[in-house]
Amino acid sequence: MPNKQAPTDYRKTRRDEERRLVILVIAALVVVGTGLIGLIWGANAALLGGLCLLGGAALIGGLWLLLGLLQKLVDQ
Repeated sequence: MPNKQAPTDYRKTRRDEERRLVILVIAALVVVGTGLIGLIWGANAALLGGLCLLGGAALIGGLWLLLGLLQKLVDQ
């Protein structure tokens, strides 16, 4: 009796992996960056630095979303 598994969807796997990597990069940028700023310059600088890093994370996330939208438009 042959095994009737569905074929592997490599595009979905790639999209899921890209999403996980973007989230990991953004989290590392904000958490590690804010932590290092706090260790070196103190809590007040960490608060301000964390806000700036959140802006950078929003920029990265926005570009990723824009490129994802463009990819969907091209695939249609």
